Amino acid sequence: MGNATKPAFYFEDFDIGDTFTTPSRTVGLAEVATFAGLSGDYNPIHTDAEFASKSQFGERIAHGVLGMSVLTGLVTRLGVFEAGTIALLGIEEWRFKGPVFDGDTIHVKVLIEDKKLTSDGKRGVLRRRYQLVNQREEVVQEGVMPLLMKCRPE
Repeated sequence: MGNATKPAFYFEDFDIGDTFTTPSRTVGLAEVATFAGLSGDYNPIHTDAEFASKSQFGERIAHGVLGMSVLTGLVTRLGVFEAGTIALLGIEEWRFKGPVFDGDTIHVKVLIEDKKLTSDGKRGVLRRRYQLVNQREEVVQEGVMPLLMKCRPE
């Protein structure tokens, strides 16, 4: 058995308008409980079935930031940004548009909105618009995560 090598993608390999769709993942109460423990966010809308049953959602929902965290993991599964990544530059224009419920299966749509070479010419910034989408094709989160990337080595 040999080691399979992943292709290395660099700044130059992306074009404005490129789109990617990640694999899917189902989010359940186990993820919600684990995230509550890790973050310390035990808001009853996430952790108390009786409380949540009386909410506008009618049941417990996943933490918004849990959805965002799963999103980043799903994008990693694409395998296209890792080799050239230097740093995530921020989170912009983020909107929580709908809940993620127990048992929802989510995936991410990625659009390269813009790209700019830095002044040193050795790095570039990809403006990546993300949509977190459930199994009903509803966009439940959306925003931009710009990424600083390496240019291809000479």
